[in-house]
Amino acid sequence: MPAKPRAAASKSRATKSKPRAAKVKSKPAAFVYVLGSFHKGRYTSYVGWTNDVTQRLEKHNAGTGARSTRGRVWLLLHTEPFKTRNEAMSREWHLKRDRAFRKKLMDKVRAGQ
Repeated sequence: MPAKPRAAASKSRATKSKPRAAKVKSKPAAFVYVLGSFHKGRYTSYVGWTNDVTQRLEKHNAGTGARSTRGRVWLLLHTEPFKTRNEAMSREWHLKRDRAFRKKLMDKVRAGQ
């Protein structure tokens, strides 16, 4: 059986430089947010992450958000954008433990009332 003919030698690839696309700032993939509420004589804060802050705040105020946020009116106190969901989740974890930061945000709300 005759040997298969070899493919023609590859043509030398002249590297043509393609114009690089301008760096476009991408929309943040996720946000970390801090909510505040005054309910039954007590100030409360809540930290979470989401892809759409406005929609998430509406869910919390409608009573369909996290169980711990039901039955209260929430105000958006703080947001931070992140490129990835994992970055947002990591920051959320840290903010949930940073009581001083959340207290400072709540003090601003108290001063405004």
